[in-house]
Amino acid sequence: MSLQNARGLTCDVADNDYQRFVAGILGRADTTGFEHPSAMQTVFSLTTTASMITYDLEAAVHRPLGLSWAAYRLMVVLFVSGPVDPTTAAPRAAMSRATVSSLANSLERDGLLVREPADHDKRSVVLALTDKGRALLDEAKRANNEREEVWCGVLTEDERQQLVGLLAKLAAQPAETDVRQRN
Repeated sequence: MSLQNARGLTCDVADNDYQRFVAGILGRADTTGFEHPSAMQTVFSLTTTASMITYDLEAAVHRPLGLSWAAYRLMVVLFVSGPVDPTTAAPRAAMSRATVSSLANSLERDGLLVREPADHDKRSVVLALTDKGRALLDEAKRANNEREEVWCGVLTEDERQQLVGLLAKLAAQPAETDVRQRN
């Protein structure tokens, strides 16, 4: 389906409310305060799609396993990094230190991770997956990756690599651009 915005530009969109909404915003860009409509379209599309995928993964994979998307991400960080302190885990999982602490409490209560004294400082702790946590994560990784393939199935391998490259370019904003990131 094609939509024509107020500027006379035609854009091909899927027949859904989200695409119509974005096209409507672009059509009113001159009157809605968007001086950079393509930047708005890019970021809005990116964040909306990420939210759709995250919700689907959580609903289809993680909640049925008793996890949240955030818990899964933290467990993947611990799987990849091995035992790590919460301050290091937080940015790797793209979450705040407080969120890591809260998740660690829940995951520890469920027997999926343990807090162990850090080698370098006995007052500090490192988080580590338990055998039960690794087993659940193995199941979650397989199911999650199958669902990721469903989402990415519409893209060719070249398109996937191009998208990954473009997202990496966005994520690599230099510090002087004043881009805020979680610490």
